[in-house]
Amino acid sequence: MNRRIRRQLESRKRRANKRIDKANWNGQSPMIDPPTIHYELAERTQAIAAGGLGVVQQLVRQLEVADSINRGCPIFKFHLPYSEADHVLNIAYNLLAGGTCLEHLELRRGDEAYLNALGAQRIPDPTTAGDFCRRFSAWNVFALQESLHEPRLKVWQQQPDEFFDLAIIEADGTMVETCGERKEGIGMNHKGQWGYHPLIMTLANTREVLYLLNRSGNRPSHENAAVYFDRSIDVCRRGGFRNVRLRGDTDFSQTTHLDRWHEDGVEFVFGMDAMPNLVEIAENLPESAWNELKRNKGRVNKSGQTRARRPNYKEQFVVKKGYKNKRLEQEFVAEFDYQPTACSHTYRMVVLRKQVSVSKGQQKLFDDSPYFFYITNTTQTEAPPPAVVGQSNQRCDQENIIAQLKAMGALSAPSNDLVSNGAYMVMAALAWNLKSWLGLSITESCPPSAKEKRRADKQRIVRMDFATFRQTLLDIPAQILTCGRQLIYRLLSWTPSLESLFRIHDCVSLPLRH
Repeated sequence: MNRRIRRQLESRKRRANKRIDKANWNGQSPMIDPPTIHYELAERTQAIAAGGLGVVQQLVRQLEVADSINRGCPIFKFHLPYSEADHVLNIAYNLLAGGTCLEHLELRRGDEAYLNALGAQRIPDPTTAGDFCRRFSAWNVFALQESLHEPRLKVWQQQPDEFFDLAIIEADGTMVETCGERKEGIGMNHKGQWGYHPLIMTLANTREVLYLLNRSGNRPSHENAAVYFDRSIDVCRRGGFRNVRLRGDTDFSQTTHLDRWHEDGVEFVFGMDAMPNLVEIAENLPESAWNELKRNKGRVNKSGQTRARRPNYKEQFVVKKGYKNKRLEQEFVAEFDYQPTACSHTYRMVVLRKQVSVSKGQQKLFDDSPYFFYITNTTQTEAPPPAVVGQSNQRCDQENIIAQLKAMGALSAPSNDLVSNGAYMVMAALAWNLKSWLGLSITESCPPSAKEKRRADKQRIVRMDFATFRQTLLDIPAQILTCGRQLIYRLLSWTPSLESLFRIHDCVSLPLRH
């Protein structure tokens, strides 16, 4: 950023810090006590709430996302007036600007300042957007996701060399409930929930959604997962990753594909059901084969001290009411060689044994020792048993990603059939990927003194939940000005995140490194 903007940011930061400093209290109490309020309508000035949307559009332009969509997923014979990219970006920008459903497009298209901020005369209304979703076939949905890999690979090319050491691909299914009775393709799962059951493939390194396949609500989690694992592996290898690792829970062990992945040089860590034969092998292991698993019991603060754990009030209530209480006492890990029936190779089977005490009120009933199994082809040098268990547990972060997609409205079913709802989910999930790409766009080619700060800033944005991302980098009031051939976002307030916003603006304004 230039010196003038840097001076302005530092000045506004000093003013804000001075105002909230306790030493500068002017004696006002109660603190929230506004004077009489009047509303007026500005004659010329136009502003939007999501002033950070400009850097998203810069990123889209830098990565040529629109061209990739129009070229890779042709739906229309003529663009009159909207192109395929207009519809896709319209849905993604709606979520970034604060919308959570298709109907909120009506609010966006009625906002003149928002239209000026996009450089658009008009945008599709909810009915037109829904009609666009219904034009998709299953192949079109797949082609749209393939077209989004072009900008994805451009983002990856800007990363440092260590970024390409290992790609971790994860798969999971989730239930998208709907009360609609006339939605084609819905089904009921084993819990009695009606809706769809999409399969979601993510890259754990960057939290991006690689693929999304909408399925009926009664389909198993692992259905078609091997196909999309293969497609994800291909994308990561095209992007330059030297190693690939697959992760999934017990539904995704898919032993019929393990040999093929192993021979292709792909690593995997999958959960396995506690089948009777595996439990029998684990029970017959010598005691010397077991080692205690020690987990990190607390968080370390900035001074290096471990934070004290608060009392477990839930357990206290369970004991008081005399409910059955299960308490984890210890954990032990071991491993043995195992060859699944569908495999010709032998793999490592890591087993976790939990020592659980079961009590009711103050009375101890018995001890339980459940087993958890993980199959992997990683070597013991690369990943000893505790590391395998830890890697498998890290897959829980994908649950957070899915929860974020649901909270932001990306996993909703606004249309009337299976394929069109899948198309909407893919377009809406682009908003989540744009968040990750914005974080990854922060370059680390800077003086050593600032490199660590930039790297931390990049990781902070990539790891943000969507609501925090919007509040931090997008929801900044901005006046929209058109000057010559430039579109100017004049920010109207200062927030601590403006330094990150201007840094991203500088990065996405530069040509990409090839």
